[in-house]
Amino acid sequence: MQIDPRGPRFAAALTTVVLAAALISGSGTLLAVQTAVFAVGALSGIQYSPYGWLYRTLVRPRLAPPAELEDAAPPRFAQAVGLAFGLVGTAGYLLGAHWLGTAATACALAAAFLNAVFGYCLGCEMYLLLSRGRARLG
Repeated sequence: MQIDPRGPRFAAALTTVVLAAALISGSGTLLAVQTAVFAVGALSGIQYSPYGWLYRTLVRPRLAPPAELEDAAPPRFAQAVGLAFGLVGTAGYLLGAHWLGTAATACALAAAFLNAVFGYCLGCEMYLLLSRGRARLG
């Protein structure tokens, strides 16, 4: 499936705001909400995530068509990486290991910020590296 590459970047901007708020407040509940968003994106596809819906409904109709489309698999993998960090961070906050919640949230925030501001998706790059490695082995 091909997607508008501006959608994941929009989602990364929203994710950056939510993760920054979770990090500043130390809120396991807020991180759990963002983790649920990651789960929908990773399990159902990023086009079905709440941020994907917001992009399709509110933002994309106001933009020119994208110059090119991109494969949905790398951003979906990135959502799965975010889900893993979100689960670890949420568990840390809710079980009293605030250092773990803070560390996991900060890692996810750094990745979301890189995508939102610079268009550099760490999870997407991981996907590509793993795909190349798998192709060499198989």
